[in-house]
Amino acid sequence: MKKFIPTLLTSLLIMSCTQLQATQESPENTMADNMPKNIIMVVGDGMGPAFTSAYRYYNDDPNTPEIEQTVFDRNFTGTSSTYPDPESGYVTDSAASATALSTGIKTYNNAIGLDINREPIETVLEYAKKQGKKTGVVVTVQINHATPASYLAHNVHRYNYNAIADSYIDDGIKADLYLGGGLEYFIREDRNLVEEFIASGFHYIDKYSEIASIPKDKPVLGLFDKTNLPWALDDTNKHRLSMMTKAAIKQLENKNGYFMLVEGSQIDYGGHARDIAAAMAEMDDLAKTLEYLESYVAQNPDTLVVITADHSTGGLTIGKKTERTDPNINSKYLWRPEFIRAMTMSPQAMAIKFTDNELSLENMNKLMTFDITEADIINMKQAKLIDQGIIKQFNSLSSADKKGKRAPRPYQSVLNVITKIIDVKTNTGWGSISPSGTHTGIDVPVFAFGKGSENFNGFQDNTDIAKKIFTLLGKK
Repeated sequence: MKKFIPTLLTSLLIMSCTQLQATQESPENTMADNMPKNIIMVVGDGMGPAFTSAYRYYNDDPNTPEIEQTVFDRNFTGTSSTYPDPESGYVTDSAASATALSTGIKTYNNAIGLDINREPIETVLEYAKKQGKKTGVVVTVQINHATPASYLAHNVHRYNYNAIADSYIDDGIKADLYLGGGLEYFIREDRNLVEEFIASGFHYIDKYSEIASIPKDKPVLGLFDKTNLPWALDDTNKHRLSMMTKAAIKQLENKNGYFMLVEGSQIDYGGHARDIAAAMAEMDDLAKTLEYLESYVAQNPDTLVVITADHSTGGLTIGKKTERTDPNINSKYLWRPEFIRAMTMSPQAMAIKFTDNELSLENMNKLMTFDITEADIINMKQAKLIDQGIIKQFNSLSSADKKGKRAPRPYQSVLNVITKIIDVKTNTGWGSISPSGTHTGIDVPVFAFGKGSENFNGFQDNTDIAKKIFTLLGKK
């Protein structure tokens, strides 16, 4: 018995030391084991929770009794607050929110990669590049717009588009791949940045058809339109974000991994325009991109995908009126996405066609893919006259008076009538009464899948998302 006790004590001491050593080492080992090789940050610009809910019903197959889950539903992990620095109140713009998502720091509205003192802050993309990873941005707006710029640049104001574009060369090339729009900012009278990128070793493309032939061993600059890409409904490839993302991943894959920003940029534009048809087509483009990324992560489990919005736009409401407020509704609660599922042209494109041509009720019914009324056509004709008057008045101004003013769009009043028709048909509401739908301050959803995705569970601030990504990139 006396021999047994020292032996037992020795065994317990060894076990205790072993457990202590494991406890001391486990956090570091766990973090190392949990660090993904590749990180894909996806931003649905303007994509508040009403947009993902609306997409579920828009995407629903009416021939089945169940409402099918979407890629958003099955990857939901939590929510995020979006407020900017107190200097700008409670409602953020895209620049301040994208800077929070890229740096982990709150800042003022319009800031690009700067803190409240107007000092540059390192972004997750810049840090990933320092760690030896390849980096890239894929967007459906100009590549020097607020969100991509907030990962790539540092500027006092988001609308300094030329200066931001210049910084993509002047401050050092920070990405191995850029796909989106913005040609007019990169080929200007005063400077040809495309030539400078080519001189720096980049392969340049300006057509979707050229994406398939990108050389594997070269960095890529792809600019496919003067500013933003066309609406998904009007583009030659209605899933252009998915197509660009697939090509980008193929280009960025390497032994050290990569960090990539992907933005479904024009969901926000749909909210600003209070255009549910255009917004849902943009959501569909983003959803198809995420479905591809799901399959990619299944084959590449060392990849993390994080998805969120920078803010919500327009105050979207799924269901606006009831039978008490409109006898045509015939229901207390109703939303009817079937009127927009079959649309193949954006309301903006329809408005331009109606403005440029004499279109009959029959013609408009074909364009809309559902029947409208003679009263609707009369309203559109009256709107056309209003637009003509606005253009005439603007053109009569002197050059001095036009300076600083934005030229009115010759189809805007017609577009307003068309989107109103669609809102009535679908029973869609918009909380914003601004001529251009405003941002709202509500929390936005967060989705994640792949290695390390559990870090994004629950409620968090938008700055927390960047902080977690920095940690997953190995920053102490």
